[in-house]
Amino acid sequence: MGQTIAEKILQSHSDIKNIKKGNLIKAKVDFAFGNDITGPLAIEVFNQIGVQKVFNRDKITFVPDHFTPNKDIKSAEQAKIIKEFSQRQKLTHYFEIGQCGIEHALLPEKGLILPGQLIVGADSHTPTSGALGALAVGVGSTDLGAVLAVGEIWLKVPETIKFVYNGQLNKWVGGKDLILYTISQIGVNGANYRIMEFSGEVIRKLSMDNRFTICNMAIEAGAKSGIIEADDIVLNYLKKRTKDNFQIVKNDPDAEYERIIEYDVANIEPQVAFPHLPGNGKPISEIEEIRIDQAVIGSCTNGRIEDLRIAASILKNHKVDSRVRLIIIPATQQIYLDAMEEGLLKILIEAGAVISPPTCGPCIGGHMGVLAKDEKAISTTNRNFVGRMGHPESEVYLSGPAVAAASAITGKISSPEEVI
Repeated sequence: MGQTIAEKILQSHSDIKNIKKGNLIKAKVDFAFGNDITGPLAIEVFNQIGVQKVFNRDKITFVPDHFTPNKDIKSAEQAKIIKEFSQRQKLTHYFEIGQCGIEHALLPEKGLILPGQLIVGADSHTPTSGALGALAVGVGSTDLGAVLAVGEIWLKVPETIKFVYNGQLNKWVGGKDLILYTISQIGVNGANYRIMEFSGEVIRKLSMDNRFTICNMAIEAGAKSGIIEADDIVLNYLKKRTKDNFQIVKNDPDAEYERIIEYDVANIEPQVAFPHLPGNGKPISEIEEIRIDQAVIGSCTNGRIEDLRIAASILKNHKVDSRVRLIIIPATQQIYLDAMEEGLLKILIEAGAVISPPTCGPCIGGHMGVLAKDEKAISTTNRNFVGRMGHPESEVYLSGPAVAAASAITGKISSPEEVI
């Protein structure tokens, strides 16, 4: 029996021959990272192990992105810990906030993640990089601390569920809508410790930005990771970002899947996930009037340049409703710069948006957009759990950038067709 992409990657990173699903294996890590929340704990574990140097200073980075620019003394102390550790270990890659961004957007942008690699990140949305044909898994700080020391990790070989998307996308439907729809169909536990492999003619035509969005939210179905087979679109993305050698990993024709699930995307409208789970997706045509206080366009899910282009195309020559705060968060400094050079920021600001520096910020209820009691937000972020964006009696509705931008104009959750 042949192997899936994920199995092939794990096989190539393990000394065990002919790995099987369910095997517990020790795998060599190609790149590891943490952030200003998870990093300090991982560093503490590393120090307890007692080794003096990290396993490879070229293959590790820490990204200050969750509470930065530092919102208070505690967050400043957290950021200081990862900065000083990076300097002390002489890590090749460390990006201060002026060169930084949200880790899951920044690391692919910098060419630090490549097809066929095994990536370990102390953050649940690490699977984002599966869009490059890498196997990217989120781990806890304790596991990361051990990886810093030895460059290896214990993993159970997961089953793979293959999702096949065919047909023609409807207008305004993008990667966020596809993944919200998928999670609504299988549930937030529908892929527990599975690999979600995304394929089909629709996926092959998607841009990298849309692919990143899809893989980013695999964790919201409980998946160990999401992955897309690398192709010419990936190669073109990497061409200007790296000169390193890598090998594209493809499925064997006789690869065995736990399940194969097929969707006709002609049946998928722009989606909105209702509180308090990403699996509560509904098509925009079924949503009755829901007033909002805030709209957020950004995060590791939808803070890329294409997302800002979509938002600007809808907001151009319109004004944000006077009762709504519209917060735009480019995911990296480069995306911020590109949006400025394209004139997108001017359009967004003239419409009434405020532009934040790159940060996770309101996605985790950290800063730059925390909700008060009874407030409602439409957001392009990835989670809408109770209290996720602020007060436990606030509500977060998840959508793509098109719905979020249109809703900011009307003051209620709306289809782009209502304003275009």
